[in-house]
Amino acid sequence: MTEIEWSDGTPIYRQLKERIIAMLLDGVLKPGDALPSVRQVAAEYRLNPITVSRAYQELADDQIVEKRRGLGMYVTEGATARLLHSERERFLREEWPQILARIQRLGLDIDTLLDPQRTWGKS
Repeated sequence: MTEIEWSDGTPIYRQLKERIIAMLLDGVLKPGDALPSVRQVAAEYRLNPITVSRAYQELADDQIVEKRRGLGMYVTEGATARLLHSERERFLREEWPQILARIQRLGLDIDTLLDPQRTWGKS
């Protein structure tokens, strides 16, 4: 994992979970890969092990990772496809309506959105 800036607005376990999801969607983690141990993550980022365990448990509850007794947590087969599906649904349900409303308020058209450099510097 890389350097993480923790935000005060969201619980750290959720931020950690989102970071792991991003790593999966970016292809940094792949099905079958082992997650770092709870102790390793807690020590590296100076977190309470319970915080790390909670993030890992939520990932397990979402069937993104599975616990292998005595071995640790591993990314499940199909995790990336499940994440893409759920993240796309969440984006379209929660984020896109706000983005679309802002686009409409600003009077932006599809050409400007697809090639923003053509309008930069124009007043």
